[in-house]
Amino acid sequence: MYKVWIVDDDSSIRWVLARSLRAEGFDVSDFEDAESALSQLRNDSPDVLMTDIRMPGMSGLDLAKNIRADHVGIPVIIMTAHTDLDSALASYESGAFEYLPKPFDLDEALRLVHRAVEPGGGEIKLEDDPNDEVNIIGEAPAMQEVFRAIGRLAKSNINVMVCGQSGTGKELVANALHQHSPRANKAFVAINIAAVPAELLESELFGHEKGAFTGAQAQRKGRFEQADGGTLFLDEIGEMSADLQTRLLRVLSDRRFYRVGGRDLVSVDVRVLAATNRNLEKQVAAGHFREDLYHRLNVIRIDIPSLSERTEDIPLLAKRFLRTSADELEVEMKVLSGEALTRMMSYDWPGNVRQLENICRWITVMAPAKSVSLEDLPKEILGASQEAVTQDWESALSKLVRQKLNMGEHDLIDDLSKRFESIMLKVALDYTQGHRQNAAKVLGWGRNTLTRKLKDLNLD
Repeated sequence: MYKVWIVDDDSSIRWVLARSLRAEGFDVSDFEDAESALSQLRNDSPDVLMTDIRMPGMSGLDLAKNIRADHVGIPVIIMTAHTDLDSALASYESGAFEYLPKPFDLDEALRLVHRAVEPGGGEIKLEDDPNDEVNIIGEAPAMQEVFRAIGRLAKSNINVMVCGQSGTGKELVANALHQHSPRANKAFVAINIAAVPAELLESELFGHEKGAFTGAQAQRKGRFEQADGGTLFLDEIGEMSADLQTRLLRVLSDRRFYRVGGRDLVSVDVRVLAATNRNLEKQVAAGHFREDLYHRLNVIRIDIPSLSERTEDIPLLAKRFLRTSADELEVEMKVLSGEALTRMMSYDWPGNVRQLENICRWITVMAPAKSVSLEDLPKEILGASQEAVTQDWESALSKLVRQKLNMGEHDLIDDLSKRFESIMLKVALDYTQGHRQNAAKVLGWGRNTLTRKLKDLNLD
């Protein structure tokens, strides 16, 4: 029977975890502070230890470091209510096996414990603490996955592909990967492939010799040489031409290249991080992106969620951006009212985090008072009110009914009701990703009613 120790000053957390783990067949002991667990380690040891980060006395991170130093091989699962990147990185780099943000799903906690007791599952590989501050925040589950990925990749030189829509913060993630790598004391060089004219991109990446082309009045080092020993971030890699893709692949393979117009080989040691807002798999299938280059860059992939997928982070982000804008402009920080914040959380944010940051700058300059009301938001956020939307579809329905009556049609209720229910069903099933029971719930029907309606409307 595997032993699991739980260390947390919150008795309710200890009770819930202990009860669930015992039901799974584990031998469970719990402690209210780290010192008690360390004292017990003199006489016994667990197969897995779960600990909170912040407790009176010794912290969970210090406990994990002590275990790593004196009891190598015990996997430590760090639990924390502070779900930011710094906490995630600190957890992994203290030697933790895994990072579990609170409030957590019990099934997830049990899954981690089961994985930790698997042979070789709890191997600890991370060490050393970074001192750099990383400017990424987020409490949404999707962002926790990003933080986990960055933490797991700390101290690694592996090439990484960062994927996400424009404005989601791909360069911030790339910078965090660099800051927490063995190359942190070397250069981080970024280039947006889409922003450089195609005819200049080769020179921009690999440099050129004097006289290589008209206007090349002196030798120039390219981004690869500038990043030697450090990290090169290639943003919007999907925009690179086929010819340059071929040359990039050779450089990644050989770590050597010629400058434009040059005869001497230049050797570099560069970690490459790439980013794209395109579906590179589709581009590969269509023949627009080299498959071998894709696999060379896509050793590890990090997917960054859009802002609409992490709406619970909008209050945190807005507060950060409003404070930053106020500091930049040396004015009093604006505060969003409840109505304004609710409206911002219901907006789609096609420009993602970058758009939110710009909106916060606009609010800092244009909002007349410290407290920002709903009416103070820019028109693009306000959009059409719910009342206007309702009036629009009701007006359209009225016109449709009148047209059908003027054309002498009958049985309008039966016909329009079927069309109305068909639309409602399709939208509800799309919203619940095809889960019928959840779709029935949001529509206010029973599961049997939904099944019957699908059959009657030929949607089954």
